[in-house]
Amino acid sequence: MNEIILDTETTGLSIKDDHRILEIACIETQNLIPTNKVFYKLINPERNISLDAIKVHGYTNEALKNKKKFADIAEELLNFISGKKLIIHNAPFDISFLNHELKKANFQMIDIKKNVIDSLEIARSKFPGSSNSLDSLCKKFNIDLSKRTKHNALLDCELLRQVYINLVGEKEPSLQFNQNEIKNFSDENFKKKYLKKIISPSEAEINRHSAFLKNEIKKNYF
Repeated sequence: MNEIILDTETTGLSIKDDHRILEIACIETQNLIPTNKVFYKLINPERNISLDAIKVHGYTNEALKNKKKFADIAEELLNFISGKKLIIHNAPFDISFLNHELKKANFQMIDIKKNVIDSLEIARSKFPGSSNSLDSLCKKFNIDLSKRTKHNALLDCELLRQVYINLVGEKEPSLQFNQNEIKNFSDENFKKKYLKKIISPSEAEINRHSAFLKNEIKKNYF
């Protein structure tokens, strides 16, 4: 299953006040390596953007008035993310806004319990009691923030991808083998070069090891 790193920017903080999505970005990855497939849209939110939100992302109603509405891009978005794992920082926030929009446009809503990973939840479990905002995590993992003068969904997706790699310790792509490579494991040259002979310890060695452990465990190293 490929992953989708997803981020949105909105007109305000709460769907209870009918705030809307004005920017959405999705970067597709495979084993957290970008596939070069990107979904990115600026959206006419059909309502005024709060001043606080403008300070965060810099988008104004004037700049977005000629953009497509969410209903116009909803089907394309759903097709892009279908069958893929969603990785989102503070997933309940973005999913609530996406479902608010999907409901308005009469599309099926996203199940947050199915194939959705909240990187904020992971960060809180690893670093309890400290700030786990995207900015803070980037600083913690020495990820370059110089381009982030304002919040931007596409840039934030790339930053989140790097943060998530550090959070899960996936420094290198996962080792994957295709069927031909698996068949090659039975090749005699492969066996001679790479496979090692397993030697079982003798009874005397096992006894000496047990005695060593009993002796060392009694010591107090603290």
